[in-house]
Formats: sequence, C-alpha cells, structure tokens
Amino acid sequence: MTQSPTPTISPPKLSKVEGIKERSNYLREPVASELLEDTTHFSENAVQILKFHGSYQQDNRDNRVKGQEKDYQFMLRTRNPGGYVPPELYLTLDKLADEYGNHTLRVTTRQGFQMHGILKQNLKSAIASIVRNMGSTLGACGDVNRNVMAPPAPFKNRPEYEYAWEYANHIAHLLTPQTGAYYEIWLDGEKAISGEESPEVKAAMQRNGNGTIVNDKEEPIYGAHYMPRKFKCSVTVPGDNSVDLFSQDLSLVVMTDNRGELLGFNVFAGGGLGRTHNQEETIPRLADEIGYVDKADVYDLVKAIVATQRDYGDRANRRHARMKYLLEDWGVDKFRTTVEGYFGKKLQPLKPLPEWKYEDFLGWQEQGDGKLFLGISVENGRIKDDGSFQLKTALKEIVERFNLTIRLTPHHNIIFCDIEPSQRQEIQNILNRCGIKMETEIDPLLRYSMACPALPTCGLAITESERAMPGILARIRALLVKVGLENEHFTVRMTGCPNGCARPYLAEIGFVGKAPNSYQLWLGADPNQTRLAEVYTEKLAHQDLETTIEPLFVYFKQERKLQPEPESFGDFCHRVGFDALRQFAASYEPELGEVEVTNGQVTPDVTTESITAVTDKVRRRISVRDDVYQRLKEAAAREGKPLIQLATEAIEAYLKTSSEA
Repeated sequence: MTQSPTPTISPPKLSKVEGIKERSNYLREPVASELLEDTTHFSENAVQILKFHGSYQQDNRDNRVKGQEKDYQFMLRTRNPGGYVPPELYLTLDKLADEYGNHTLRVTTRQGFQMHGILKQNLKSAIASIVRNMGSTLGACGDVNRNVMAPPAPFKNRPEYEYAWEYANHIAHLLTPQTGAYYEIWLDGEKAISGEESPEVKAAMQRNGNGTIVNDKEEPIYGAHYMPRKFKCSVTVPGDNSVDLFSQDLSLVVMTDNRGELLGFNVFAGGGLGRTHNQEETIPRLADEIGYVDKADVYDLVKAIVATQRDYGDRANRRHARMKYLLEDWGVDKFRTTVEGYFGKKLQPLKPLPEWKYEDFLGWQEQGDGKLFLGISVENGRIKDDGSFQLKTALKEIVERFNLTIRLTPHHNIIFCDIEPSQRQEIQNILNRCGIKMETEIDPLLRYSMACPALPTCGLAITESERAMPGILARIRALLVKVGLENEHFTVRMTGCPNGCARPYLAEIGFVGKAPNSYQLWLGADPNQTRLAEVYTEKLAHQDLETTIEPLFVYFKQERKLQPEPESFGDFCHRVGFDALRQFAASYEPELGEVEVTNGQVTPDVTTESITAVTDKVRRRISVRDDVYQRLKEAAAREGKPLIQLATEAIEAYLKTSSEA
C-alpha cells in the first residue's frame, strides 16, 4: 500500500495592504508621484501609504451630490509625545487651520492635534510648515507606533511625572520610522529641526538583542512591511490613569524609590478597543500585567515587544492584526516567554501599585515650582469660534501674549503650563471675555464625556457622534433631573462606528454607532476606566433613548449602595448584572397604564428647543383590560423591552396596517 503524501499547509495569503507597503519603497510611492499630479485626491494604494505620513483622505459627506465628484479633503494629524506643544507650533497650527483647513483644530484622544478640510494642493505646504515649527506628522497614523501618551499635568515637584514625559519622548524617538521618505516628499529632502536624541536611545536603536533588529538598513526595527497594524504606547505614573493605560498595546508605569530616583517600569501589554460589528472574533480588550523591567533595560524590552508583534502579528487578516489578539490567542505566559526570547532575559515580577484613578487636571493648579498651570475643558476637543463662544481666539491670544507651552490631554482638553502668578488674572480676563467656562461651571456630564468626529468627514462613521453628543447629554441630564438624581454624573463616550476612537468601551455609558441614528448601548465600566463595559442593547434608536435609560436610572436610585461611599452607575450596572437590569426595565412603568406622547421628533443634532419638546411630555392615559395588560407585560419581559416601548410599537403597527387597508 502506498502511503498518501502528507498534505502541505500553505501559508495564509497576506492582506492587500502588506503588498502595498512592500512596494512603497519605504513609504515613498505612490504618494511622491501622485502628489505631483493635478488631481483632487490620491489612489487607493497611495491613501494607505499617506496614513504613515500623518494624513487621511476624506470627503465631506454633507457636500455629496449625486453625479458629481466627492468633496475630497484631507485630515492632518500631529505627533506630540506626552501632548507637548511649543507655542510656535500652536500658532502655526492655528494659522494653518484658517489658511488651509476648516477654521477649527481638534485635540485628539491621543494628545495630538487634527486639522480637517485641507485640499490636496495645500497638503505639502501644511506639513512643511508644521515640521519647520517644531512639529511632525510622521507616524501619527499607519501601521507603526502612534503618538506615545503620558500624563499631561506639568508637576515640577513630582519626579515620577518628569520621568514619564522623558521616557514617552524617548520611546517615540526609538520607534519613529527611519525612512527618509517623509522629508524627501514634504520638505524636498530638507532635514528636520528637532531636539537632540538621547545617546541611550541612539545606542538602543543599534542593539540587535536576540533578533529585534531586522536585516534592513533603512528600517532596522520595522523592516519593509512595518507593523501588522497600528501600535499604541503610553507611559504613566502609579495611580494616574489619565492615559487610559489598559487600552494601549504597551503601557509602562514609572517606578521610583523613596527618594524619587527612577528604578524601572511595570509593564502592561495587549490592550486595544477597536472591533467590527457582527464579527464576534473582534473584541475590545484590556492590557495584561506582564512584569517589571529595570530602567537600564527598558528600551531593549520595548524593542522585544515590538519585535514579537512585528514577527507574529496577523498579516493576513487586518481585523485580527492588533497585538491584543496575540495575548488573547496565546495567553500571557506564552507571550511573555516569546518576548523574553527577544529580550535575552527573564522579566521580573510586577511591583506593587496603588489603585488607578482617572484625573483630568482642569482648572487653576499649583505646578510645584512657584508657577501655575491651567486646564481648560474643550468640548469634544473642538477648538473653534462660534458666536459669543470664542475659544480659538482666546487660546491664540493667550499663547501670543504669554508665550506659553501647551500640553494636550488624553481627554482632548488643553493645559497651559508655566504661568506666572502675576499673569493669572489677565489670562482669566481673556477667557471670561471670550465666553470660556471654567471647570466648576460645566455640567460634569459634559466634563467627563468624549465623542469622536464621525460625520461628515470620517470614512468609517456609520452615524453621528460629535454633532449628536450635546443633545444626547442634555437628554440624559433631563432624565437624571426627572428621576431625582440631579447631582449624579458619570463617564459618557460616543463613537460613530465600532472602531472606538473615543474609547466608549471604557465608559460607564458608551454609545457605539450601529446604523443611521442608532447605537449599541454599552454599560458597566468603572469611573476610573479599569474595567470593560458590556453590550446592553444592540440597537438603540435616538427616539428610544428615554424609554431605555430611564428605568436604569430609577433602578440605580432605588438599589445603589451608599456605604462606605455612594456607588457609581457603572459599578452598579456591573454588580447587579444585565439580567437584573433588563428584568427591571421590562416591568418598569412611569405610571400604571400611562402612555407618553412626545411633541417633536428627535434628530441626531438635537437643539435646546427640541429637548424641551421631548422632556415636557404630553401624557394621555389609556385603559386596557387586565388580561391584555398582563400579556403585554409578559411579552415585554420576554423581549427585554420597556413595557411602554412595546405598547407604542404595537399601536404604531396597528395604525399603519389600518391606514393601509
């Protein structure tokens, strides 16, 4: 008998993007060639490479006209390690936003700036201006390490914060693409003006370890294919979770001795929030504890982790390409062992840490060196002038007059640093004149909320986010007032798609775009962003927000724990469980037999006037037989819907059928 040959297993076919990267000549083509063409946009292949240079091609969907070319424009994103923005760079960005953009700037949730509305013909001038004024867009997007985050508070008397900024900057340099393409294309080969790189970082770039360097002269760490997908890092200090450290591919926590001297870093890896609807294999995931590394070895360890993802990350399926899937598929032990193979030594056990706490650092605060810093809330990160609200004007005037450095926050706010006490009143006067509220004047719901830009420019957006969020928050506030929870607030985050740029999966209430005017509703994360939320409702339409959320607030008010301190809404949802939430909601009635009829129709962009119409309800009582009421109640419980919602749907269905007969 002849033995059948052993079947060969062919390697998985690489994704299309891998081929584009390989043929790009280290991020040069086809961007360099197409930039010279007199067109309004780039080809699909060029768009993929353009991301590495810090730009996304978009079109304004509000301006789409059937039969006409799309309104092509470009979003440009800066790379600012630790959120650091020198005054000359800020003034340049402010000018570019007016000259080439849509007259606004947007602070990102990774401590950079985005500028929207740039035309292709102005892209080179905009990037060149940024680079010549101490900025960069290189690596702000694309399959490389993105902006390295750090706590934004400029404390000068807490050395751990200084270390966090220092190492965030160094790791950003270590993992910056080395290709000359960026300066060749945008500055005609002119070298950038940048700070001096640390000798330690330069030396670390050259050390091979156990295969952390590939045989590639132009990109010794990344190679010609760069990373399988985007890679995100943060450096923080014990207890400070302003960076949402559990959402990062890699997070380092500064560990010091009792004299404030740096010892090393606790290491977390494998976080990431992006997912795809109806593909359950795509998941949001929190980073795991990996171990501890001495300061002398930290750069080699970072390279070892990058090499692990570079060599083992999924290059066939981009939806499975983030490092979180290595952790999820392998487990922590196998991942740690693989990293240690590249690193050349064992990782030490994690050092003890305090509980994590979220901070936004808003308001006037002592810097620790006799100077002050000022944190200013920026709603959804959008810096603009709008009527009597003149935020863009105010920030420009303050930077021009006082030459202040800015740090951008992970919550898309801004912090002015190094303010002399004698300047405080003058700065405050500018803010008052321009209609800028201080943190104590802002509804905490707004203060702790985030929304992504979404429509009209983001190509991934399924529905509204930034434009819808003010109306959504106002309606939530109205509900809290209605049920007697006037003083409550919590984290609310919204995104127009499941990619999760505003980190909704770490919010107490997260809205994730599912369809036009509809969202997944995620609940149960904790206020300090250390626990993932879960899906409560798969598809929540705008008009159903009140009927869905009101029962949850009532249940929270009735059953929350008040000792030793009042329980947060996220902790409450997590403790009681979603079955209990749905059971209570299904049987909840504002009043027995009462049907609520609303005046006006809720739209994504809810105005104050329409909010009044929604919350000031016209009530009509409808009486039904006991047996009908009981059946309705049972059906509501089975379907997990509020009784009023089910009754309304039934009446609407009957009226529609009746009118069509």
